[in-house]
Amino acid sequence: MPAVSALAPVAESFIARGDLAHLALFMWAAGASLLLVLTLRDLASANQRFDAFVRELARFNRRHKEDMS
Repeated sequence: MPAVSALAPVAESFIARGDLAHLALFMWAAGASLLLVLTLRDLASANQRFDAFVRELARFNRRHKEDMS
């Protein structure tokens, strides 16, 4: 897990200076940012799937409208 090893020096620095509250705040902010990125990625993916669905529905309607004429 490279993310954990990358945060180890930062955590050690905060612990050595006794800034555990700042470390907790940093970890909370990092976790919240990660959740935001994951949520936005999933939202973009859902938007693409919905767009594909609407495109297919429009093509279906065009095809069957021509059959009805």
